[in-house]
Amino acid sequence: MDLQALKNKYDIIGNDPALNEALETAVKFAPTGLSVLIQGESGVGKESFARIIHQFSARKQNSFFVVNCGALPKELVNSELFGHVKGSFTGATDNRKGYFEEADGGTLFLDEIAELPLESQALLLRVLQSGEYRKVGSNKVEHTDVRIVAATNVHLYEAVKRGKFREDLYFRLSAAQLRIPPLRERRGDIYLLFRKFTSDFSEVNGMCKISLKPEAIRLLEQYRWPGNIRQLQGFTQSLTAQLSVKVTPTLQRIELSAQDLQPFLPREEGDPIPMLYEGPSQAGPAFNADERQAIFKAIFDLKQEVDALKARIDRRELPAPPQVTQPVEEAEWQGEEAFTQHRPIVHVAAQEEESEEHSLSVRKTEEELIRQALEKYHGNRKKAAEELGMSERTLYRKLPPEYKKK
Repeated sequence: MDLQALKNKYDIIGNDPALNEALETAVKFAPTGLSVLIQGESGVGKESFARIIHQFSARKQNSFFVVNCGALPKELVNSELFGHVKGSFTGATDNRKGYFEEADGGTLFLDEIAELPLESQALLLRVLQSGEYRKVGSNKVEHTDVRIVAATNVHLYEAVKRGKFREDLYFRLSAAQLRIPPLRERRGDIYLLFRKFTSDFSEVNGMCKISLKPEAIRLLEQYRWPGNIRQLQGFTQSLTAQLSVKVTPTLQRIELSAQDLQPFLPREEGDPIPMLYEGPSQAGPAFNADERQAIFKAIFDLKQEVDALKARIDRRELPAPPQVTQPVEEAEWQGEEAFTQHRPIVHVAAQEEESEEHSLSVRKTEEELIRQALEKYHGNRKKAAEELGMSERTLYRKLPPEYKKK
């Protein structure tokens, strides 16, 4: 099968050399039986590449299972992957097969593999090495013949250095890996994708297709599309729904200028307003989104500690001030260099008071962190509260104004 036929079969749009290289690599790995690691940001289409590997392998007649490791409850990960026996834990009312048993002879696609707990990573490594595993609550060794295709949107080796991912599992998986480029690295494909998405959406809804004038195309390509193909598809469908009209015998297509397009381009409201820095030229680079998230989390945790210490002071329970450090609990890690490894535990004297300006700054930072956690979990307050290390009731009390109206 030639490359274009492969793209047509799996609905992959684009002619970028890096995309073509990733497809060719997937086809080369497919018949080998190797475990494959697919790396790429969220929304680039990693599952499509996993399906290509399965379909071009000797296992194509057998099952292909998709497991989102990030969506598995931590306390049930091993049960979901390896199964359990009746009575092994509360709620285990019957024997249950896990994915490794269900996928025997086929392919198991482990998406977001970096989210697996370290204990589960050790069990996964054993399956990769020997095909052996035990169900939760059982001493019987089971065997399976499953090919693993794993995917991640983080830098795994950085996760290894932080102790978030097992080094031996990393080396086992990384022997055969491919990288899918983000949309900002294949700007020549952006308008092709736009045309595909508006065409599909228009045909289903009986609407005119949207096309762009040259200056509007350049505007579309200049945006960085952090959500990649998934974000571009949602944007295109929304744009078509808002600006298109029903098809008539005399009207089949609507063309937009840059001025028409500009108001609809996504706005990343969580980002600070860009400002020109006029300090020394040797200043370091600006923080990226992941580093800002780590900073916000550290400040938020620090404020919680200060509040707790002030409460103890009010009760006259101020402890002696030893000079110690405490590891930062990151909200999430994305494979970049950690901004800081430790933060000091601050001891506040009873007579010290925060200035009004400082309090306002901390409150804004706290609101920003809560806002980012809610966006990450699509408004799920329980998960956002767990991410931030607070009770759901406390989160509700501290909600930013726009979320209190919901």
